[in-house]
Amino acid sequence: MQGLPQAGREGAAVRVFPAARWALIAALLAEAVVFSVIAENFLTAGNFFEVLRFSVELGLLAVAPTPVLVTGGIDLSVGSMMGLAAVTFGAMWRDAHLPLIACAVIAVLLGCAGGGLNALLIARLNLPALIVTLGSFSLFRGIAEGMTHAAVNYTGFPSSFLVLGQGYVGGIIPVQLFAFVLIFAVYAVLLHRSMIGRAWYAIGFNAEGARYAGLPIGKRVGLVYVLSGVTSAVAGIIYVAHLGQARSDAGTGYELDAIAAVVLGGTSVFGGRGNLWGTLLGLLAVSILQNGLHLAALPSELTGVLTGVVLISVISLEKWGRRTSGSWLIEEVPVKNTQVAILCAAILTGAIIVAATNVWLVHSLSRTPEVRSGAPSAAPAHRPVIAVMPKAKGDPYFVSARAGAEDASRELGVDLIWDGPTNLEAAKQNELIENWITRRVDAIAVAVENNAGISTVLRKARERGIHVLTWDADAEPDAREFFANQATSEAIANTLTDEAARLLGGKGDFAIITGALTAANQNEWIAFIKKRLDKHPNLKLATIRPSDDDRDKAFAETQTILRAYPAVKLIMAISAPAVPGSGEAVRQAGRKDVNVIGLSLPSICKPYVHEGTVQTVVLWSTHDLGYLTVYASWLLTQNRISPDARSIQAGRLGKLEVRGTEIILGPPLIINQANIDQFDF
Repeated sequence: MQGLPQAGREGAAVRVFPAARWALIAALLAEAVVFSVIAENFLTAGNFFEVLRFSVELGLLAVAPTPVLVTGGIDLSVGSMMGLAAVTFGAMWRDAHLPLIACAVIAVLLGCAGGGLNALLIARLNLPALIVTLGSFSLFRGIAEGMTHAAVNYTGFPSSFLVLGQGYVGGIIPVQLFAFVLIFAVYAVLLHRSMIGRAWYAIGFNAEGARYAGLPIGKRVGLVYVLSGVTSAVAGIIYVAHLGQARSDAGTGYELDAIAAVVLGGTSVFGGRGNLWGTLLGLLAVSILQNGLHLAALPSELTGVLTGVVLISVISLEKWGRRTSGSWLIEEVPVKNTQVAILCAAILTGAIIVAATNVWLVHSLSRTPEVRSGAPSAAPAHRPVIAVMPKAKGDPYFVSARAGAEDASRELGVDLIWDGPTNLEAAKQNELIENWITRRVDAIAVAVENNAGISTVLRKARERGIHVLTWDADAEPDAREFFANQATSEAIANTLTDEAARLLGGKGDFAIITGALTAANQNEWIAFIKKRLDKHPNLKLATIRPSDDDRDKAFAETQTILRAYPAVKLIMAISAPAVPGSGEAVRQAGRKDVNVIGLSLPSICKPYVHEGTVQTVVLWSTHDLGYLTVYASWLLTQNRISPDARSIQAGRLGKLEVRGTEIILGPPLIINQANIDQFDF
């Protein structure tokens, strides 16, 4: 280090980093301009603070790895530690009955211990940081899932605690933002204004040189991982306060988004370079992109695509620059004004391309087809905007329901927004609803993944004058106005249980493959199935296994059941992808003595039904359910459903019964070899 010319070091820093930061700022401004044009209510003070509010948990997980990457390391365990800290906090509060402050202290100490484990293995035993933190990534998540059996959801926290994640100062500034500012300031002092920070840069720049200079490498490297664990635990506590729930899957995928923000901010993945202000800019770039896409009603998947393209480009350019320079020393990398200009122009060009793509997509999505002849004759001056959210966009069940929703939107002449998470993630549902509230849609209809976690934000939507409907799975009753129920839970359970009894001749063992163990509607079906067993005393429920609405996992779980429970003669799969998954497992096992029934789509089960592997599919018209969801939402926007209504007229579906606050689509259908070809959904 002493042999490096001081002037060269300072000159390189002045030439490289301010220019890169200005380029990122230019990209941020381009995002702001684009979304202010195409996204409603984007350029408002309220939305600005909402962006900051949703950036806090991710921001903490981005701040923590910044000094880790500066030292030349990496920490992939921050998201898993966030989840472990969250469920530990919830367990200490609900099960151990400790005061909230004690729960928070225990969660933070746990984060310190987790970070200490990483520090011991990396700093003391000199194991590769990538391998160690990949292992602790699985370890921490596994412990969290073991504590909760991947099913327990801690809720019911007092309002005094929820203020930390849901409250506002002056009605606009989020409370958790102050926690982020405090932690950011501590890290800024450590990294940029202390001997410890200078040691981190020296280690990342040249670890052997730092060692010869007498720096305590082990202690300094160990410290960044301990701090990373503590900060992740704090993020977990804020996450619980934000969503009002503690789940083992908290923070899933956050580690990659956090590292993306850090790298976008200019921190080198090779160590020795980077700063927190760049991380902050990278965080804002990711957060604004997500927020703008949601407000513009564009597919959420674009966030990952665009972030991934930029991230890969940044890393590739940096690697290319280092190779072409012929040296790993930053002073020897020639950076000319023309190169900086080219880099800025490339980023701005990319922003313009993204802007043009977004504008094209918005126009293509906003074209309204001709209204069908059966539509209401008087078109309102304001076209209602109805936002509909499935549990998971890629699930064939919800893909089928979307077709019915689009039919209703065309018939009624409303603007339909169809968006949601790509997997069963309650936190993403909450985030999207918050953005819809900012966009001020007229109605929100949600297929609820976790009723306790989403009810708070749905109540907020109702307070803002937005009509709220749930469908497929319900929220807490006071969080919505009506529930579009595909069939009563009791009718579904009775039909499945009676069909199992018929196929087994009234006696025998069966197993249930459900979706997520926390899915409210499926748990209600299971409760009624157990109750219906009173009518069939010789039927025995052997086990209940989750598929997480994934066909491959249902296949694997069914294989396990066939080996571990040889007496089971019937698999009852109550998740759409699980039925063909179980059918495939039974077919490959050659177990013709095992029946498969369940809730699924005829289209994906047809081959198995025809060959006799799957005997019965119980369902309702998913197309009609999507149609009803949009039609009922439209009726709410027109104030055409009274609180005491006993029936509604739902377009082509005719007159439907209303029981309390539930709109009943109709009785479930029994689909088998005799009639499956009649159904095209």
